[in-house]
Amino acid sequence: MTVAPSEALTPSEYIQHHLGHFSTAHQSKIVDFSIINMDTIFWSVFAGALGCLLMYLAARKATAGVPGRFQAFVEMVVEMVDDQAKGIVHGDRSFIAPLALTVFIWVALMNSLDFLPVDMFSTLFKWVGLDGVISHHRVVPTADLNGTMGIALGVLVLMLYYSFKIKGIGGFLHELVAAPFGIWLAPANLLLNVIEFAAKTVSLAMRLFGNMYAGELLFLLIALLGSTATAFGFVGHVIAGSIWAIFHILIVLLQAFIFMMLTLVYIGQAHEAH
Repeated sequence: MTVAPSEALTPSEYIQHHLGHFSTAHQSKIVDFSIINMDTIFWSVFAGALGCLLMYLAARKATAGVPGRFQAFVEMVVEMVDDQAKGIVHGDRSFIAPLALTVFIWVALMNSLDFLPVDMFSTLFKWVGLDGVISHHRVVPTADLNGTMGIALGVLVLMLYYSFKIKGIGGFLHELVAAPFGIWLAPANLLLNVIEFAAKTVSLAMRLFGNMYAGELLFLLIALLGSTATAFGFVGHVIAGSIWAIFHILIVLLQAFIFMMLTLVYIGQAHEAH
């Protein structure tokens, strides 16, 4: 959601200001792996802790009788994720299905932070006198490529772990050099498989980042529309903000679902031989 930006900033300065991170160094680029974005880490942990709390409350208050709305909703999500895991992963799913559920809820909660007003924290920091200490702050971890790449690297580790676990060290290494063209083209096979692992990881991170970054940018543009000193600008701000917020609900959930599905697909592929 949006609120009107400060009149002290030009539109370009306003957008640039809101795309900056509270980090260990000044950041002027979209992604810089040499620094640590403290806001991304904080809100990622916050969303993860909130997801754990919600699941704990759902499990604690679960009853065998007619479920309440919250329990029914959680049961629907759990059943949906479990059905997807059954259809994709052929093997032991005792860890994979809960993993997929964790990924879905975590990413959905991180994406949902995009509904907070874009100027809420800058205004709050100004009220408590922290605006000189925290000059930049971004709330949505999935709109930071550093954040999405970190999650994607975690998925890569799981892909490699299950590849070794299911196929054994010898079987996995043989597959790396023998598939898909045969052992006589081992260098080409190894290069192709390494590129495949890298492409899966990068595309997984870029897909989520691109959609959430674009959504955040649109919220900022809508906020700029509301800053115009005209009745049309204010009405357009309210209408456009409401429409985009409603549509963004679909994007938030869809991106979480896609990320979960791709995680299952990649781990499922680790269970299968070429």
